[in-house]
Amino acid sequence: MKYLHYLQIKGNSKAYITFIVSLAVIILIGLLSVYQMEHQGHWITGMNNQVVWGLPHVFAIFLIVAASGALNVASISSALGKKAYKPLARLSGVMAIGLLVGGLVILLLDLGRPDRLIVAMTEFNFTSIFTWNIFLYSGFIGIVAVYSWTMLDRPYNKFTNMVGTVAFVWRLILTMGTGSIFGMLISREAYDSALLAPMFIIMSFSFGLAVYLLYLLTAYRLSERPLGDYIVTRLRNLLGIFVAAVAFMVLIYHLTFLYSSEHRDVSLFILLDGGIYTSLFWIGQIILGTIAPLAIIYTPSMKNNRNLLSLASVLIILGGFVQLYIIIIGGQAYPIQLFPGYEVTSTFADGIVAQYSPSINEFLLGIAGVSISLLIITIALRLFHLLPLSLEDKYANPHHS
Repeated sequence: MKYLHYLQIKGNSKAYITFIVSLAVIILIGLLSVYQMEHQGHWITGMNNQVVWGLPHVFAIFLIVAASGALNVASISSALGKKAYKPLARLSGVMAIGLLVGGLVILLLDLGRPDRLIVAMTEFNFTSIFTWNIFLYSGFIGIVAVYSWTMLDRPYNKFTNMVGTVAFVWRLILTMGTGSIFGMLISREAYDSALLAPMFIIMSFSFGLAVYLLYLLTAYRLSERPLGDYIVTRLRNLLGIFVAAVAFMVLIYHLTFLYSSEHRDVSLFILLDGGIYTSLFWIGQIILGTIAPLAIIYTPSMKNNRNLLSLASVLIILGGFVQLYIIIIGGQAYPIQLFPGYEVTSTFADGIVAQYSPSINEFLLGIAGVSISLLIITIALRLFHLLPLSLEDKYANPHHS
């Protein structure tokens, strides 16, 4: 591969300034929503005694999962030795940190008492996966920061592969831990499955690469830098594999639940008679989030169209968001079976599907978290040499003659 010249983007264009200001305004509106929830209480949200993790958690978990997947591009370069992905590794590391910080900010501001975070940071219960995640998230940011430093500072390039391998293993453990948050909740029929840990790992590959590819295409188009077909084709094919892998894991998940008498009802709830959750599953997750992107990626007449590839990435992101909404919200809405095999009657809505309607405050908090992630990444593009000045095939393709 020929020498690539990295250069930060110019931050004086009208498009760049408008984007930064827009993100700042969205973040400010989100903080005002947090202030309102903090002072009036969570009764103004759609959350209740049955659905205690609302829309902000969907945004947060998506960003955390996508952060792990965004690092996958750099990991392929360092840990797996694929030189074709090396020019993309710097942006991959910074994007991973930005997405994770945005997700953690949402979780922090959705606690109701953000000041109580100091308790979680000083009082540890190592039998809880939440305690382990504190170390996993903070460790991820630290390791990826060092990883990015070794890539940016040439004298330390010799350590990149070693640190990159550590980051690769750490991100797998982190995503497995995030999935285990739900897989270890045996009181919820929709969560009680060890399959959720590997499913979250595969989901991270798909969601993170979709976010990365969409941002890469947009950055090169707006900065008017050449981006060759070699890199785009490799990322497109890799994205198609990951989307298909997520669909396969979803199939295994539901087949396993349908086979088990203990979990059959909750799977049928999602697939057939779950109302809004069934509609979201088939229309949002399967048709728009899986079938449509795969058609765009692999149909010969469409696969080389970069605008359609951007659309496919958007659909994958939306489909992933819907998938997490079904897992997190739908899993809580399904009634808890206190005594399996018996009918339970009480005055506290036993056996009734919980109702949940997200409030505008929850949505604004989630969008603010996404904006924080984008703001971090976009400012980093201005401050650091993250993107090659050109990714034409003669520079990016190691086999180009």
